[in-house]
Amino acid sequence: MPKHVSIQGFQGSFHQVAARQFFGAAPALLPCATFAAVVAHVVHGTADAGLMAMENSLAGSILPNYLLLERHPVRVTGEVYLPIHQHLLALPGTTLAAVQQVHSHPMALRQCGEFLDRHPHWKLVETDDTGHSAQLLAEHRTPGVAVVAGAQAAEQFGLHILAPAIHDDPHNYTRFLVLEHADSARPDPLADKASLYFCAPHAPGSLAAVLARVAAHGLNLSKLQSCPRPGQPWHYGFHADVECENPAQLEALLAELAPVTEELRVLGAYRRGHWNTAASQTIDAQVASAAIDLKS
Repeated sequence: MPKHVSIQGFQGSFHQVAARQFFGAAPALLPCATFAAVVAHVVHGTADAGLMAMENSLAGSILPNYLLLERHPVRVTGEVYLPIHQHLLALPGTTLAAVQQVHSHPMALRQCGEFLDRHPHWKLVETDDTGHSAQLLAEHRTPGVAVVAGAQAAEQFGLHILAPAIHDDPHNYTRFLVLEHADSARPDPLADKASLYFCAPHAPGSLAAVLARVAAHGLNLSKLQSCPRPGQPWHYGFHADVECENPAQLEALLAELAPVTEELRVLGAYRRGHWNTAASQTIDAQVASAAIDLKS
């Protein structure tokens, strides 16, 4: 069990809830303003593990985070699916009519587009974190400001839920990856999912050749994300998540992919998370665990 885990966000953030769901109450959490800082803690050994959001079921992938996986010596060792319930929070006594600005992380604002579009006079202000936005409102008590954040942030900082469940779809999930240093991460004999990075030749049918081999092995390709290759305009690398029954299936697939790819890397093999299990655990039920203090 790691002693220190780096996360993007602060008290009351969804990263905090996800970290507690995966690691439990024991590790000290190291709050970071950026995802790059999360990875830096892992790379430099100041954190034993890191937890980083990769995609949201409404807002899509966080593309810069895939680049962090490509460029740094980290290994994916787990994943967490967390149901995200976004609320509009304000100081007690605030009404909807009094709101002039809404502050939150850009991904959180994107998840609530339909609700926010109904109030076109509100100024949307992007911030570094949902929980930090709630904390700043509680500390500065700025009139006319509301924040988009979870119930754990309202509980943590004494804010009022002005409008509950404002996300566009009730089935709103964020997928987080658990990261460890590539040199110290231990193989998991029970791994049933792998994150791969590959580059196919810039030629007709090259991507199809890769996908055909995945299909021939009867493996489920649960994610395929293209990312630009720096220094090669309009050429792309691909991040792929493949579900397998055992590591032997993965090794057999890798042997067949090598001849049809220009670059092929395993970013991590780990036990898959289950979003259907997470669905039975609402964010509101996790307020107590989210209130655990972060290490400053």
